[in-house]
Amino acid sequence: MNLTQLAHPAITLPDDLDGFRVEIDASRERADIVLCRPPFNIISMTQREQLRITFEALDANHAVRIIVIRSEGEHFSSGGDIKGFLEATPEHVSKLAWNIAAPTRCTKPVIAAGRGYCFGVGFELSLACDFRLVTPTTLYALPEQKLGQIPGSGGSARLQKMVGVTRTKDIVMRSRRISGQQAYDWGVATECVADADLEKATDALVDELRSFSPIAQRTAKKLLNDTEDSTLSVSIELEGHCYSRLRSSEDFREGVEAFHTKRKPNFKGL
Repeated sequence: MNLTQLAHPAITLPDDLDGFRVEIDASRERADIVLCRPPFNIISMTQREQLRITFEALDANHAVRIIVIRSEGEHFSSGGDIKGFLEATPEHVSKLAWNIAAPTRCTKPVIAAGRGYCFGVGFELSLACDFRLVTPTTLYALPEQKLGQIPGSGGSARLQKMVGVTRTKDIVMRSRRISGQQAYDWGVATECVADADLEKATDALVDELRSFSPIAQRTAKKLLNDTEDSTLSVSIELEGHCYSRLRSSEDFREGVEAFHTKRKPNFKGL
């Protein structure tokens, strides 16, 4: 990793990132955030803050189109550092959800590819991403009830939007684990692929997303995020405004011309 590629306007990322590394493949316009504290990839308090800063830095990096968060080993993450919650100040703890929401705020598509345990903050981080790829080995869970707590980084709120209050209560209030296949069946996961095919499926999704207009992708992501809680009429109105703005973009003109001349479009993100 070249840290000059991860310049953040407010801070310089350290060489020794806590529990993860960043890999940038400029030729594929791809950045991978790799959790690397095996075997369970426990996420520390410091790591949460560094992950937020990393997402912000990658969002500002023009060489990166797509961001993937994945892990080393057989588990995505078994969750957070339990002891860290007792040592952190209430003010620090109150920022947890903001840090973990960094993938949602990021203007670029973010893919979470996870096998094995994906518990607690590992699940919450995945829920904050745009696409979730899982395998039959994947287990999602929010086990905080077993500690006398509730999810604190957006897990129950995001999950309820996806699967409804009944299923969310079943998962949160019973600390119930759901498999990758069940997550796909419920609409939580984007795809469920064979364990050996997870990397191949991730590569394919990255390449597919890269084929679209960057400005159209950014617009679609923001529109869908912003209208999640809106009424139908407001959502349609905002969609119309976004459509109108894209109407004057160079990428839309290129897309139309490519369609009529039956060639592959060359999108510039303008």
